[in-house]
Amino acid sequence: MSEDPGFGVYVHWPFCAAKCPYCDFNSHVRHQPVDEARFASAFAREIDYFGALTPRRTVRSIFLGGGTPSLMKPETVASILDAIARTWPMEANAEITLEANPSSVEAGRFAGYRAAGVNRVSLGVQSFDDGELKRLGRLHNAAEAFEAIRIAQSTFDRSSFDLIYARPGQTPEMWRDELTAALSRAGEHLSLYQLTIEEGTPYQALYDAGKLKMPDEDTARALWDVTQETCAMAGMPAYEISNHARPGAESRHNLLYWRSGEWAGIGPGAHSRIDMMDGRHAFSTELQPEHWAARVEQSGNGVIVDETLDPVEVSDEYLLMGLRLSEGIDIERFEKIAGYRLDPARIRDLEENGLISRPAPGRINVTLEGFPVLDAVVADLAA
Repeated sequence: MSEDPGFGVYVHWPFCAAKCPYCDFNSHVRHQPVDEARFASAFAREIDYFGALTPRRTVRSIFLGGGTPSLMKPETVASILDAIARTWPMEANAEITLEANPSSVEAGRFAGYRAAGVNRVSLGVQSFDDGELKRLGRLHNAAEAFEAIRIAQSTFDRSSFDLIYARPGQTPEMWRDELTAALSRAGEHLSLYQLTIEEGTPYQALYDAGKLKMPDEDTARALWDVTQETCAMAGMPAYEISNHARPGAESRHNLLYWRSGEWAGIGPGAHSRIDMMDGRHAFSTELQPEHWAARVEQSGNGVIVDETLDPVEVSDEYLLMGLRLSEGIDIERFEKIAGYRLDPARIRDLEENGLISRPAPGRINVTLEGFPVLDAVVADLAA
């Protein structure tokens, strides 16, 4: 297994047609048309800024996330990808992913994205039940989701879609039926997220008022078990705690994050991790889109935080992110970053309790039994 996670570029398009009540992402609704030319120009300038910080890098993956990047015109996507290609050399088979919502999918628009250079699409389906989609604040229905999947799979060689489970009132039996139907339509990759109550969202207000009842701990665990069993039987086991793929179809961009690679985050509220002479830097940019654009126009970038991480912070990130993967982490790499050894007694204790295992010499990973208590496992190892 290569220990070179690679270098990638994340581009954040912060606009959505509507704000979902469970979402705490940096996304914004605008009731007037977005000035795409202005933002495309600002993206190009910030790409130049990060390009100067990252000489001799080669791009392995690009991810256009959001927000709803499929609200962009294909010409805007093409201009962003052109700016990246002017700044860094690209690997021959670089993965270029665009997130899309089914309500904004059109065959002609998808053909335009393909012509612009996008070779993978990720659809935010979330559910195939019309009532559940309404409760989740989604703008599409199940029929539109099915059509979006069909268009995506006929346009791109690689595709994925997201589903949310552990929804209010959902039973393991209901989820098994929904997931089985989803797997019959899935191509190579699925992202399956348990619904969580995020601070500051409308769902938190409903939950705090007692108007939103979430599954209890036992039901949530049963839903998790159904997810693992059903996907494994369909040939799409989990390669990360919330992501399932056929062998070889894993998201390369997300693997870059989880393997603690380097990436340049472009756009409002984007984060970066870049290795420089004095150590690993964590960058973040201005959240508010128009304020970000103004900062870029004035100074060439929208960065508001540039922090040099110490070895413990870097090793903690590697541990936390790497143990989300079924492949786990390389112990020697961790210890080289951290400057200290993992406690063999803690490893042995977690192994004896079935929470971690050794998938290969020199590596540890979290087992399926350990994933539901991942935070506790990481805390125990890092203590």
